[in-house]
Amino acid sequence: MPNSPSDAPRRLSIQRKGPLLVEGPVEVELEDGTTVSSDRFRVALCTCRRSRRYPWCDTSHRDRA
Repeated sequence: MPNSPSDAPRRLSIQRKGPLLVEGPVEVELEDGTTVSSDRFRVALCTCRRSRRYPWCDTSHRDRA
């Protein structure tokens, strides 16, 4: 993804006991170095690591919240 001074900053929304919401499109680099991407206008990133679709949130955090 290009990152020039003319690019608008990405907006992140932190939710207590919930996902990290990011205005897209986004690329996410995982711990093993692989990259996953989404071209959606907003994505929910899992912060609890319970998601079966990690790094994307599948609302698994609601089971134990």
